[in-house]
Amino acid sequence: MRKRKQGFRIAASGPRAEAVFHRPMRYDPVKSKGYALASLLLKSRKGVFDTMAIDSDYVQQMASQLASYEVQSALTRANRNQATYKAQLNAVTTLETALRSFASAVKGLKGSSGSMLVNSATFSQSGYATATVGATAVPGSYQFFVEQLATRHQLALEGLQNSDVDTSGTLTIGQGGSSFSIDLAGVDKDGDGINSLDELAAAINGAADNTGVNATLVRSNGTVSLVLGSEETGTANAISLSASGTSGGAFDSALASARELSAAKDARVRLGGENGMLLTNGSNTFDQIIDGVSLTFTQAHQAGGQPLTVDIGQDQSATKDKAQAFISAFNTLMGSFDSLTVSGNESTARGVLAGDSSIRAIESMLNQVLRTSYGGATLMDFGIVADRNGKLTLDAKRFEKAVAADPDGFEKLFTDKGNLIDSLDKNLAVYTSSVNGVMKSRKETLNAMLRRVGDQFDNLQKQYDSYYGRYLKQYTGLMQTMAAMEQTYGMFS
Repeated sequence: MRKRKQGFRIAASGPRAEAVFHRPMRYDPVKSKGYALASLLLKSRKGVFDTMAIDSDYVQQMASQLASYEVQSALTRANRNQATYKAQLNAVTTLETALRSFASAVKGLKGSSGSMLVNSATFSQSGYATATVGATAVPGSYQFFVEQLATRHQLALEGLQNSDVDTSGTLTIGQGGSSFSIDLAGVDKDGDGINSLDELAAAINGAADNTGVNATLVRSNGTVSLVLGSEETGTANAISLSASGTSGGAFDSALASARELSAAKDARVRLGGENGMLLTNGSNTFDQIIDGVSLTFTQAHQAGGQPLTVDIGQDQSATKDKAQAFISAFNTLMGSFDSLTVSGNESTARGVLAGDSSIRAIESMLNQVLRTSYGGATLMDFGIVADRNGKLTLDAKRFEKAVAADPDGFEKLFTDKGNLIDSLDKNLAVYTSSVNGVMKSRKETLNAMLRRVGDQFDNLQKQYDSYYGRYLKQYTGLMQTMAAMEQTYGMFS
């Protein structure tokens, strides 16, 4: 019976294949089948004929060595190609990740404000207000006196029991110029014939046309009150209650005598001090109270108190940090290019993408975009220049002086139509697009080449199997012939 062949295995896993040799002994390709026969005859002269038998391990070993030799050169080439393609695929993936990280970092510089220029607000007192300052804010100093904050309306229906809520009729809740109604006949959800306060609160909160009223129950010393509150502040959100078709009992009385826990008020703020110009708003947040500035007031002043002074101006440190973040993102990308394209020397391996045309094209594109004028200004105008290694540097003093003299120019450089950031994003998309990007195409090509290598491994395995079977048959026949010779030899000994 033929034993399972030993010594060679090729395992493939998708596009990535590995060829593995298990050699029980070192094989010299110069030696051939003739050498094997000579070895066997030599053994016979040393007494093998005395105990002649077919050595199956020896036969399998020789068949494996000769079959391996037949596919060795093709296997070496396939392994070399596989290693090369894998290295290139990893390098292209690294390059794509670096490009996407740079694009993401640059786009994120605008932030929610969509601006590179940073302005800030400084307050003379803490706890009275917070500010959101945009790029269009005009530097200046302003005084505000907060007479009152905007508040939400709250009403409490007190002294009600579950059995007091009518099971027929309509409850109407008004708010400003709008209202919504609750059909009391549909409030009972547990079918006990009673509209409980819990069920009434759930019906109010769940009304599809609720205009912005929340209902909750407040419990104290065994009594329960239904509290209705507006979601928004301001007099426009004041709550009114009325009923129709009800019994006129305790529920109607509670509606008529609802306790006002908190009045609906607008915020009242005076610009210029306690006797200054009155500004009112339904919310405590005054959007664009000054061009480019929104203020949210959080505390009212006492009569005769010192007004809040708000100074609006450029935040040069934060603006410089944004510029530095752009420079760092660019230089990180350049560092990735350097590691992938290093020429190599005695102590450093050559980069996988050394001399790669794609990287040269990307570098050329980036240099062109960075040197282009946007809104009449360039990076160089603001002290951002490239050194001899292609990395950007920032001249802090020149930057601060240029931004102070021309803040609009700096802003337009990064945010005007067709600006630097948008131009970078557009040009990088040619390489990073998940639909038809250059990097995607290159990865697909390399994966296809790896799959072809995998097919080569499969074919080599088949070739090896064929060679192994042939040599196993030949050497088995040889051993059988030698066994017959032993028997013949024994007749004359």
